[in-house]
Amino acid sequence: MSRFRKIFTIAFTISMCSSLTALDRKDVTFKIFQFPANMIPRIDGETEDWSMVPEEYVIGMDQLWEDSGKHSKADPNNLDVRVRIGWVAGMNKLYFLYEAYDDYWDFSQTGLHNDTFEIVVDADASGGPLIDKGHREMWVEEQVGPAGAADDERISNEEANWAIHGVHAQNYHIFTPADGKDWTLAWGVQPWIKELPYANAVCKYDFKPGESGKLVLEFWITPFDYAGPEGPQRAVESVLWDDKIIGLSWAVIDYDDVNSRSNNGFWNLSRQHRMYGNAWHLCAFRLMPLDEKFRKPIEARWFFKVVDMQRRLVAFKDVSYGEITSWKWDFGDGTTSTERNPIHQYKNAGDYVVTLYIEGPAGKSRRSKVWDVELK
Repeated sequence: MSRFRKIFTIAFTISMCSSLTALDRKDVTFKIFQFPANMIPRIDGETEDWSMVPEEYVIGMDQLWEDSGKHSKADPNNLDVRVRIGWVAGMNKLYFLYEAYDDYWDFSQTGLHNDTFEIVVDADASGGPLIDKGHREMWVEEQVGPAGAADDERISNEEANWAIHGVHAQNYHIFTPADGKDWTLAWGVQPWIKELPYANAVCKYDFKPGESGKLVLEFWITPFDYAGPEGPQRAVESVLWDDKIIGLSWAVIDYDDVNSRSNNGFWNLSRQHRMYGNAWHLCAFRLMPLDEKFRKPIEARWFFKVVDMQRRLVAFKDVSYGEITSWKWDFGDGTTSTERNPIHQYKNAGDYVVTLYIEGPAGKSRRSKVWDVELK
């Protein structure tokens, strides 16, 4: 096994063995709003699409802490930030609305010296280091101990970079605004994650460098369980579902002097400064179910999995909405079942129309899938 594969295997094993208890701020679980499928927000820099998101989903400056010691508390006359996040069932995307007022927008240079919204996402909450900067130190301090791999010259910085640099969690160093540069630095070995069809962003503002004003940034990203340097052909998207907990955090980096190398504040949602390169330091976010006001009182929904193709054995799963008192499955082969989640064996190969009928106090509903159940 090559050293590259050894490093990645070790890192992947460590991350998979971590638990949600490793996430920061154990006293709070932030919420991600679920948009109805027919109300997906347009990426146009306008905020009307987000008006349905309740105020309880907004994360403002009161949740951030300034960990450089330059500010004892937030001053809305200096910097005021509000963030809302959304998702859509069946789509592996996270939507963001970032609204910020700054008394001095610093964005005239071409490099990192730029007011910034930096987000880190680890959608399977696997944890672990994700960037090359300080990779040895972070890995050793938290996993091995002070006399471990940091002194092992067999692992070069270059190998560590390509083995783990952003592959299992992603860091988006978003420039606010991005004037004459890409909208974000994808801090890792896979810059393709910031381009369509994996991300999109629009920023609206009417100020010049050095002026005050309000900025609206609207964007979406695709989280990945694996996103490697070889490109998207082997990438594994993070699958999102109701009530799933993901790791997520952000920092707001405020520059107020174009001639200074240091920033005027590093405001962090996590209580750990190095969350930007270590997914164990992210916060817990829950993908919320669809609000009841967007649902029908009762609606039949289901999916299936072929358990054994040779035996034509299929497992059916009910995921219907509403209060349900009875289920009836028509398997399309002349047989039925009143179980909620039946397992059915088909005698013959074929393409079947399967229908689920449900009843409850709010009425009746049915859902059929035409030829989805295809058996050899």
